[in-house]
Amino acid sequence: MEQKKEVKQLRDKEKSKQKFLDAVEKILHSKGFSGLKVNDIARTAGLDKKLMYTYFGGRDQLIDEYIRSQDFWSNVKNEPGDPIADDGGKMFSKAMLLSQFDYVFKNKEFQKILLWGLLENRKSLKKLADDREENGAMLFESITDPHFKENAKRYRAIIALLISGIYYLDIYATTNDCTFCGLDLKTAEGRSEIEEALSFLIDKTYE
Repeated sequence: MEQKKEVKQLRDKEKSKQKFLDAVEKILHSKGFSGLKVNDIARTAGLDKKLMYTYFGGRDQLIDEYIRSQDFWSNVKNEPGDPIADDGGKMFSKAMLLSQFDYVFKNKEFQKILLWGLLENRKSLKKLADDREENGAMLFESITDPHFKENAKRYRAIIALLISGIYYLDIYATTNDCTFCGLDLKTAEGRSEIEEALSFLIDKTYE
């Protein structure tokens, strides 16, 4: 009986935490970052604001957790046993860049987080960047650096250009009605051209 009670409490806690995270997303979508006030978040979540402090430690920590949950590269993991080392990480690199291209385009909230990071010096955004770099460093060191050896930094520079290009193109595509270099990045045809170009550049990098 006591165990069932503990299980229920855990489920209720997780549901409440998710309601707070969903509330942050709803407010970001409708009002932007300026709307992320404690009372507004609690009201949108339909929960007592005290629970925000109980589960997250406060508004800032809640926002931090939401930001981490949305970041693409911070959530990429190199799981033991993944078949990605035999080709020096070529297929892994392709898969991650193509997934990111799709993810950023579809995730308007993450686009706002990216822009927020360019406009405001916020501790949570700096920590996100640091965590992203730390996770990226582990991926480079365990997958691609051993393959490229003395050219490892050159490979990292190429990936930096590709990732930043993906960020810009996806944000551009969702905020403008015009083409970019003659490509309509809102259409399947236009996006396919970018995807093929990403694969081509990775292939050439590994040749």
